[in-house]
Amino acid sequence: GARRGAPFRMQDIPPEDPATYDMIRRADTIGTFQIESRAQMSMLLRLRPEAFYDLVVQVAIVRPGPIQGGMVKPFLQSRAARRRDKNWQPSYPKALKRALDRTLGVPIFQEQVMQIVMDGAGFTAGEADQLRRAMATWKRKGGLEPFRDRIIHGLTITTDRAFADSIFEMIKGFGAYGFPESHAASFALLAYVSAWLKRHEPAAFLAALLNSAPMGFYSTSQLVQDARRHGVEVRPVDVSFSNEETTLEDAEAALPTEPGARVDAYAMPQS
Repeated sequence: GARRGAPFRMQDIPPEDPATYDMIRRADTIGTFQIESRAQMSMLLRLRPEAFYDLVVQVAIVRPGPIQGGMVKPFLQSRAARRRDKNWQPSYPKALKRALDRTLGVPIFQEQVMQIVMDGAGFTAGEADQLRRAMATWKRKGGLEPFRDRIIHGLTITTDRAFADSIFEMIKGFGAYGFPESHAASFALLAYVSAWLKRHEPAAFLAALLNSAPMGFYSTSQLVQDARRHGVEVRPVDVSFSNEETTLEDAEAALPTEPGARVDAYAMPQS
């Protein structure tokens, strides 16, 4: 905000910025929120987010629940099919359209599991919430067994036995930690905002990371090296000029001539 001469808030960041998504699809995400780990980077290269809801799925799918529930491969296959043919439609029972349509026929979020048992197995909202609680404790307490027969029987009536069995295995996977959709959306927003800052304000982004260290997956040295690869000049500390925290300097400011000169990060002009 100080550099721009006006307050700059999260709501001032433009949505669905193509340059930001281009950076995200390259997994150029060191230092960003939630999508900077090696596992997330690997999934970014496979899922290739193009819009905000893709980021919501991205945040949620790299979790033990979807992975152990066998949801990752089917989703990526469906995603690839939709890319090849924009008119491609996922295959799932008609009764579960409300639960599964937005994620191409594969349940990714806790809310979808609850919707599946309500629409496909006749659960009430209260019973579905009991299932949600049981998913978090079933490994310790066997809490899913009271629901098993009802889920499989109910889904077999509205779908088929193979589908019912697969859904129950996915539900068991959620016991290993699956995300609510609302939580994933909040995380995805912060991931997008941090990625936008990295893409358009790399110097300010680095300065903020350094002032908040230690955090995330990367050391200060790794963050600085990554910023330099993106055209940011990082000046060493100078006892005569440096502040307590990392700050920004004008690109036109003269470089000190003494060895071990000056501190901070600012963006070099990019071609």
